[in-house]
Amino acid sequence: MAVAAVSGGGGTDFPAKLTSQVVLCSLIAAFGGLMFGYDIGISGGVTSMDDFLLKFFPVVYKKKHRAKENNYCKYDNQLLQLFTSSLYLSAVVCSWVASFSCKRFGRKRTMQMAAAFFLVGVVLTATAVDIYMLIAGRICLGAGIGFGNQAVPLFISEIAPAKYRGGLNVCFQWLVTIGILIANVVNYFTSNIHPYGWRISLGGAGLPAIFLGLGSLLIVETPTSLIERGKKEEGLRALKTTRGVDDVDKEYEEIVRATDNAKKVKHPFRNLIMKRSSWPQLFCGTILQVFQQFTGINVIMFYAPVLFQTMGLGGDASLLSAVITGSINVASTLVAVFGVDKFGRRKLLIQAAVQMLISQVFVGVILAKHLKATNAIPMPFAYLTLFLICVYVMGFAWSWGPLGWLIPSEIFPLETRPAGFFFAVSTNMICTFIIAQAFLTMLCQMRSGIFFFFAVWIVVMGSFAVFLLPETKGIPIDEMNERVWKKHWFWRRFFKNEDEEQAKC
Repeated sequence: MAVAAVSGGGGTDFPAKLTSQVVLCSLIAAFGGLMFGYDIGISGGVTSMDDFLLKFFPVVYKKKHRAKENNYCKYDNQLLQLFTSSLYLSAVVCSWVASFSCKRFGRKRTMQMAAAFFLVGVVLTATAVDIYMLIAGRICLGAGIGFGNQAVPLFISEIAPAKYRGGLNVCFQWLVTIGILIANVVNYFTSNIHPYGWRISLGGAGLPAIFLGLGSLLIVETPTSLIERGKKEEGLRALKTTRGVDDVDKEYEEIVRATDNAKKVKHPFRNLIMKRSSWPQLFCGTILQVFQQFTGINVIMFYAPVLFQTMGLGGDASLLSAVITGSINVASTLVAVFGVDKFGRRKLLIQAAVQMLISQVFVGVILAKHLKATNAIPMPFAYLTLFLICVYVMGFAWSWGPLGWLIPSEIFPLETRPAGFFFAVSTNMICTFIIAQAFLTMLCQMRSGIFFFFAVWIVVMGSFAVFLLPETKGIPIDEMNERVWKKHWFWRRFFKNEDEEQAKC
């Protein structure tokens, strides 16, 4: 395998190969994304199944089958939305715990904890006999998501050579999309298995958790994590193994320097908030998560079957439509896997913002004109809407979806990396909770206007990518401050005092 010379700080190069060990470790770790994606996809399908609604949400079941029930309001129920959104509140709390676990026990052990929590949640939800057991299971699933989403992107960013970091990290999001697709396919078939098809759907979430748990026994810990915890010899061996070369002295010294600096920071959360030079990374890392959720993507992925039923497609047709959008999602994410390290982060984000904006606006116009309170949308327009949603999903899949996780995982210096990524993950989970808890109510109140609501957000995030987001393609993870933030036209002002203090010393 050809050597990839990866630029390091001060004009040095860190020699590295894209080894089979790195690829294997990245793919196994990315199964944390499969867990996350399966849960996103399974929720909307299950909540549209009559057997599930009749057992846990009989009020919604009755509203759904009323002949003249408002198209936009038939699923408006806070308890039903809590079934979906409770997971994300749990994930917020647990990602905070996981940020300490990553630092003390390592990224690998934290991923194993994620798999264990997720399996407990699967058992509780698949065997639930009442709403309380169901919600308890969702909380455990949230713990698994919180631990997994905290550890996996950090693991991949640290283990991958800089030249390939983007593509390998996007594998996490690619597995998320595959999880969504698998969930949609499972829902399509189990919807006709009465009365326990929903139990099969929820129980299927255990398979990616088992794979992650067992697979994590085969992978190596990241060199950075080992060195950070004082295991320098193991870290050096791991670095040679993952880079595929023996000449790793320069990169090893860089990691040791970064870990020594990190040890001087006793309170990383306080340092992240109070230190002026940490603000650019903190702002960009968290605002990307806000933008990712306010694209409206989880409206599509959580509630695709519900949304398509609202447009007048039948139960099976709506689930099949969700499978179609899921397939588009998987295929389009491959553009990011192979293109992010070629085209860069900003170009993909900006192009996709334009594509998504056009799609959202046209969907809003079609629904405003053709879908009223109690009618069925004409079938040609229903399929046109499905096409436009697929165009929208394509844009998201190669941009704001994967890069919303990639960029925050690579921009923080080591001393604040777990803390900084916690803020990013928790912001994502909080925004996901807000969208999941509020969407069906917003759909009822705003109707087609909800698509214009998200379109406005896309304009804002596209402008952010154009003016404020720096490019991080190909920059070694521990060189971001020197080579990215201190050279950016806007963010460099936050490092001015720090540079002056260093000059005095």
